[in-house]
Amino acid sequence: MAIFKNASYFISAHHLSDLPPPTGIEIAFAGRSNAGKSSAINTLANHNRLAFVSKQPGRTQLINFFSLGDNRFLVDLPGYGYAKVPQAIKDHWQRTLATYLSERSCLFGLVLVMDIRHPLTPLDQQMLEWFSLNKKPIHILLTKADKLSREASHKTLHAVQKEINEKWGLTLGIECTVQLFSSLKKQGADEAETIIGKWLNTPIDHIPNPVT
Repeated sequence: MAIFKNASYFISAHHLSDLPPPTGIEIAFAGRSNAGKSSAINTLANHNRLAFVSKQPGRTQLINFFSLGDNRFLVDLPGYGYAKVPQAIKDHWQRTLATYLSERSCLFGLVLVMDIRHPLTPLDQQMLEWFSLNKKPIHILLTKADKLSREASHKTLHAVQKEINEKWGLTLGIECTVQLFSSLKKQGADEAETIIGKWLNTPIDHIPNPVT
């Protein structure tokens, strides 16, 4: 994708104190482990190894920043919901992600990645609750759309759109969009680029301040 073609690794953070100064625009990618988050980033960047893809859920346990140039960044957040990680690590990342999503001043929008076969899990909804506090835009990628028939995938798409609008969009006045996506088939990449590109082109001084 054109706006992501020069994406390059920038820095990784384990603690909030390790984050770079909040001076640009950040677009965060979040999702349950094994939902296809890293694959989605790689597809958008047309780069097979930009974001780490693991067959073992829970391996990505750092906040990884990728620079797009001009002080714009994609931020790959640790996958959540992994069962084989010690509770202390789960607790650390729950606190870290909640704080990052609700307080990071330069975070403009959230791309939430969900496996279309298991959308809107309780943990997905928790992420939406954390992020929606700031009324910043949300875009949902229903990944692995190739695993379902066209009819079934569109039925799920409409069901998720309806629930998102009722709980977060219309109720809280948040921009919430949903689309089908498949890294394997490159389905939905152009649509995602259009939405994320609009976010990235927002003047930095127009980013809403976090609610305190």
